[in-house]
Amino acid sequence: MHLPSTLGFLAAIAAPLAAAVDPLEVQGRYFVNPKSGNRFQIIGIDYQPGGAAGYDPSKGKDPLSDKDHCLRDAALMQVLGVNTIRVYNLDPNLNHDDCASIFNAAGMYMIIDVNSPLPGEALTSYNPWESYHEGYLNRTFAIVEAFKSYPNTLLFFSGNEVIDRPESAEFGPRYIRAVTRDLKNYIKKHSQRYIPVGYSAADVRDILWDSWNYFTCRIKGEKDDESRADVFGLNSYSWCGDATFESSTFKDLVDGFKDTSVPIFFSEFGCNEVTPRLFTEIAAIYGDKMTGVFSGGMVYEYTQEENNYGLVELDSDGNAKLLQDYNTLAKQYAALDFDALYSQKPGSDTPDPVTCDAKLITQKGFDKNFTIPEMPHDNSAKILSAGVKPAPSGKIVPVTDLATPHKVVDVDGKELSGVAIKAVADNGWNRPGVNTAFEIGAAAAGGNSTSKEDAGAFLRPTVLALALPLFAYLV
Repeated sequence: MHLPSTLGFLAAIAAPLAAAVDPLEVQGRYFVNPKSGNRFQIIGIDYQPGGAAGYDPSKGKDPLSDKDHCLRDAALMQVLGVNTIRVYNLDPNLNHDDCASIFNAAGMYMIIDVNSPLPGEALTSYNPWESYHEGYLNRTFAIVEAFKSYPNTLLFFSGNEVIDRPESAEFGPRYIRAVTRDLKNYIKKHSQRYIPVGYSAADVRDILWDSWNYFTCRIKGEKDDESRADVFGLNSYSWCGDATFESSTFKDLVDGFKDTSVPIFFSEFGCNEVTPRLFTEIAAIYGDKMTGVFSGGMVYEYTQEENNYGLVELDSDGNAKLLQDYNTLAKQYAALDFDALYSQKPGSDTPDPVTCDAKLITQKGFDKNFTIPEMPHDNSAKILSAGVKPAPSGKIVPVTDLATPHKVVDVDGKELSGVAIKAVADNGWNRPGVNTAFEIGAAAAGGNSTSKEDAGAFLRPTVLALALPLFAYLV
């Protein structure tokens, strides 16, 4: 048997290694890996441990500031097969290198919201001009600075459900487009790569289609319209229990978005009117009835909070207990054919953006003004040009500790050993089977493995485990 020389082996593992994931691009209505040319489907989880209290600048904490917590959560999400997290509230003044690097090593991208629930850190739904000022823009630009250098930063959201009812749609849309423009211009001036900017909308059907038309149309005469959203996220909870493609109105969403010119995905989903949740929508979202229009979605949410949407319950010491929904979701993900899903190519069917016109707006009271507000007449333009000072910065760092220091128990209270992240192959994405640190009990999983719908081209038996050597990824 021929064995590689010891010197050659040592040289190989000592050499600098590429980041675990490649930065992605938006190409038409698709997320694409520019190196492989393959589409990317978001298989994600919304991640805000502690809810709003998980972000506290006065105590120097946010969801991506504690290395040990990120190791615990990245490992548990990796076993599920997750490839993307969305983080809502972040402090640009904290160091996020360890957590960003941990999720990167685990093959996961990050969707970053630039706003927070604290005063002065988000556009208000009413009188938005009062919240659009230098301090607010400086903070949103600082979020960009803090996360622009991580290869696994997938996109930024300029707003989340700012328009949540018809009454909040009179002036808000034009200011959301203004913030989108400002963020896109800042990224182009100060980032080495372009990172998309989009909006996360509430699934309020009275205003949904007007919101989509307003944010994704192109203003006449502006070939490179900076105020236009690059992507469109939808927070939708219309699939409840063992619904169907039709009864859930997912069919209506596909029909309504079929001519989209930007990537569309569920930025939140997972109705909990029926508990434990069945997650039968997974088969539909990643089946051939939806993947031509949608680019996946994010399950709401990782941690159990008062609203009862959690997959994992955390105690005050940082220990974790897997909940029934965790096991059920794992079973649904494991039934997907990730080989087929990850080998999809983008189509050439992206239509040109429609031209912005008041005729696109159908609901009375919804903003029909496409004259986007100028930047505030303070120092905002100077900050945009010169950059945030001092600018936060981020970089990928070596991930040397792979195991969580916290105790993890399954749904029956049995302690799980060996909970740790597994490094994905360079330029790889996470999937079920990459991390088999523990077995998810089939008896505990519950629910149906598929929906009532034909799951299409992307279902198969559980994905086999991949044996990845620990030394495959060191930085």
